[in-house]
Amino acid sequence: MASLAVLLKRRGFSVSGSDANSHPPMNAFLIENGIEPKIGYDSNRISTGIDIAVIGNAVSRGNPEVEAVLDRGLQYRSFPELLRDEFLWNRKSIVVAGTHGKTTTTSMLAWVLAEAGIAPGFLVGGIPTNFESSCQLGSGSVFVVEGDEYDSAFFDKTPKFLKYVPKVAIVGNVEFDHADIYSDLTELRKSFRRLLSLIPSSGKVILGSDDSEASALQEVAHCGVETFGLNQGADWRADEIQYGYEATNFSVRYRSKMVAKVSLPMLGMFNVRNALATIAAAETVGVSARLAAAALSKFQGVRRRLEFLGREDGVVVYDDFAHHPTAIRETLLGMRASNPQGPIWAVFEPRSATSCRSVFQQAFADSLALADKVIVSRVFRSTIPEGERLSEPRLIADLADAGVWARYFDTTEGIVDAISAEAKNGDRVVVMSNGDFGGIHTRILEELRRRD
Repeated sequence: MASLAVLLKRRGFSVSGSDANSHPPMNAFLIENGIEPKIGYDSNRISTGIDIAVIGNAVSRGNPEVEAVLDRGLQYRSFPELLRDEFLWNRKSIVVAGTHGKTTTTSMLAWVLAEAGIAPGFLVGGIPTNFESSCQLGSGSVFVVEGDEYDSAFFDKTPKFLKYVPKVAIVGNVEFDHADIYSDLTELRKSFRRLLSLIPSSGKVILGSDDSEASALQEVAHCGVETFGLNQGADWRADEIQYGYEATNFSVRYRSKMVAKVSLPMLGMFNVRNALATIAAAETVGVSARLAAAALSKFQGVRRRLEFLGREDGVVVYDDFAHHPTAIRETLLGMRASNPQGPIWAVFEPRSATSCRSVFQQAFADSLALADKVIVSRVFRSTIPEGERLSEPRLIADLADAGVWARYFDTTEGIVDAISAEAKNGDRVVVMSNGDFGGIHTRILEELRRRD
């Protein structure tokens, strides 16, 4: 929503907006672009001079501003509807979808295309460090958009990515997620199948071959299909992978022919796959694998995606958006591969609609057990019925049974104090949450600095 607001502002619209809270990095991004986010909701802000009200999927009936929009008969749109109508109809839309890796892959692709001189428009659910902006109008014919399978608005429960008129689509993986709106994997799978049904015969689908759900989507495609991954059958395959402390190096083969060498300044096997998807998608608009590889060597990552925040008294602190068991596992595996001996702390806040639910109780324990020490905070969404809510005591007990040092704290102060008391020189602390976690990242670094 913040990214769309800025795109509209840059297009020439007067834009204002409200939210329940305002968190970094998007609050600063809005302010830098001349949009002051209003905190809380007030029906008096909804005047008859508004041309269009854009209603996000986090609000519903009973919200004062939603009620005012309806009472006053104003035009309203969902976020994906307005994005499509203002920015996508007349451009080649490349939609990056999948349960994991969407934000990073969209950011990588936008950067590669920009370096190639294509001047793409883009919208991504994070802030790529190379651009310091989550969106760009672009002057070229291509628009790259992160395709989310979450619903569109209270009045439109269809997935957002179905509005994005894709000419090219990437689907890297499909796992059960968003337990608040999907009952099971079967229901979620239908959304991705519907996405592929929208791609014209002249388009292209790029599927992750290492994921059985994603690769199975080939059967519903009405256009050309290419695959990417690490297995021998992938069209775009990574080979000769070498993990370093600050970069991952690998060769890229297209149908067995070596076409590029990549030195990616990012960690983890999941980022190798993200880079492969990027190279495959860039080729669909005429960018060679070698040129894409050269651009990827200068890619600086995305804010809040295993983002290095600082080092104090020998302890390194990262911020990571991971809130699904698979994302947590891949993050920790990537950190372990880059430095096998360095102790890892995982600080986990169950905050998203899925992570607060017991559906992934055992999966969270299995993923977090890859860390050396784990701290779990209280479940953020206390309104979830107790029988459906993630159990913090059980999670701690399961980790302890697996031989992992694990503690629960119901306040951020307790977490900061524990890390300050226990973390040693050479330790790496990764904070995992899809929210601001009470600004805990800065407080950990401040306390370590004070300890030093």
